[in-house]
Amino acid sequence: MSAAPAAEPALDPEVAALLRRDPAGLVAAVVQQHDTGEVLMVAWMDDEALRRTLTTGRATYWSRSRGEYWVKGETSGHRQWVRDVRLDCDGDALLVVVDSDGPACHTGTRSCFSRELGVTRAAR
Repeated sequence: MSAAPAAEPALDPEVAALLRRDPAGLVAAVVQQHDTGEVLMVAWMDDEALRRTLTTGRATYWSRSRGEYWVKGETSGHRQWVRDVRLDCDGDALLVVVDSDGPACHTGTRSCFSRELGVTRAAR
């Protein structure tokens, strides 16, 4: 009889206690390039995705549309190497600071935020 595989450790309870999750158990993750400050994308993390990100150094997210975890770059080759993870003051958003190997957007652009809306500035 073979032994069951060891269960992965859970997210550190002290870290988990700081998170304010949405009803689906998710926290928004804003992804930023470490050396330029450019905002690359927004994704979603649950406790397990955050644990994997913190322990592996590879950006891991939860896909709401596919209902599964995905490691950025696993299929595209455009990996995100995590430099830092920060929590906002409310605990409901993460800033994931990365070194990105290539385009972050699924469309092939460097950033998912490349479309300008042409906002008119109001007078002060």
